[in-house]
Amino acid sequence: MRIGIIGVGTVGASVANILRDNKNVITARAGCEIIPAIGVVSNLNKKRDVEIELTDDVEKVLNDESIDVIVELMGGIEKPYEIIKKALKNGKAVVTANKALLAYHRYELQEIAGDTAFEYEAAVAGGIPIINALRDGLTANHIESIRGIMNGTCNYMLTKMINEGVDYETILKEAQELGYAEADPTFDVGGFDAAHKLLILGSIAYGIDAKPEDILIEGIQNISHEDIDFANEFNYSIKLLTIAKKVGKEIELRVHPSLIPTTEMISKVDGVMNGVSVVGDKVGETMYYGAGAGGDATASAVIANIVDIARRGKGSPMLGFEKPHGEDIRLMSKDDIKTKYYLRFRVEDKAGVLAKIATILGERNISIEKMIQKPLNRTCSHILLSTHTSVEKDIIEALKTIEEAGVVTAKPAMIRIED
Repeated sequence: MRIGIIGVGTVGASVANILRDNKNVITARAGCEIIPAIGVVSNLNKKRDVEIELTDDVEKVLNDESIDVIVELMGGIEKPYEIIKKALKNGKAVVTANKALLAYHRYELQEIAGDTAFEYEAAVAGGIPIINALRDGLTANHIESIRGIMNGTCNYMLTKMINEGVDYETILKEAQELGYAEADPTFDVGGFDAAHKLLILGSIAYGIDAKPEDILIEGIQNISHEDIDFANEFNYSIKLLTIAKKVGKEIELRVHPSLIPTTEMISKVDGVMNGVSVVGDKVGETMYYGAGAGGDATASAVIANIVDIARRGKGSPMLGFEKPHGEDIRLMSKDDIKTKYYLRFRVEDKAGVLAKIATILGERNISIEKMIQKPLNRTCSHILLSTHTSVEKDIIEALKTIEEAGVVTAKPAMIRIED
């Protein structure tokens, strides 16, 4: 089986090198030799640690009848979409690690692929085989929920902030120096990377077709020391959590920082590692943990897909369903989400402030569960509180009213609680 790799960066080079280094065991498992025949790069003059023929002409690879599988690792959305469409129309199997592409075009690609293999294990959680687990291992189950920590950059930063008391700007700079965060970190710290992965899992679990702009996405940029103090006080950990949950006939899809009880397994996923919890109606909770990024870990998932294609001749149903599942389900509106909330208010230290806040919350059926007050200086304090289960729309409106009423001296902050 001859492979064309489009994009020979860190992951592409790892794919070629692992196919060479582990040739014997991969051949034994695949039933045939898998040869990285050619790689496509944008700059032929750049030095690369890989022994493979290189070209800057993608058409040469797409039109080469001897190439059986195209591995797309170039990144981006529209350009790889056009390349993959052409590869599929030319009858070539495709393996990709491109989560952004799939967040926007997974259903179109499923239709174009038909019976041609199209695999993408590496697009979600790197070396963790969560796609295979959801699509094949848990096929007997209705999926009740998925909760994931699927961005190593955010998880590394939050772990350091909680365990070592490092502030956000300091740990962001460190993450950039270590190569965990990009020069422009918005895609990671803003929650968008995790959201793309969530949309893919939501399609496999529920057949739900949503785009990033349809779901709730919040990042970690506003997490403060006060939030961490509250979490420690009440035995919570703070994680950027991806959540897919079935509630009646509706599906919640959301990405945001969450307070998670420290007793839960997923709260113990620290540093750059990823973890995904899946609850099935028959199997109960299953937990997946491992490296969510990195050249070799991601390449491991890419090669697993190639081996699967070699064995079967075609892949599994791309998004998990051979035919429509027949359930009348829809995406839940962001306004209708129900959960508990942590709220942070900066206020003047004077009588009546807490009463005003409690009154505004009560007018929207929001009840307070826990509360602490922390002095900031001689005139100001932070009020930190958590609510019982409330409706997202009510919380947003209450915070807006509190801010407009002049009760607070800074914009209120909010983190959702998942327990």
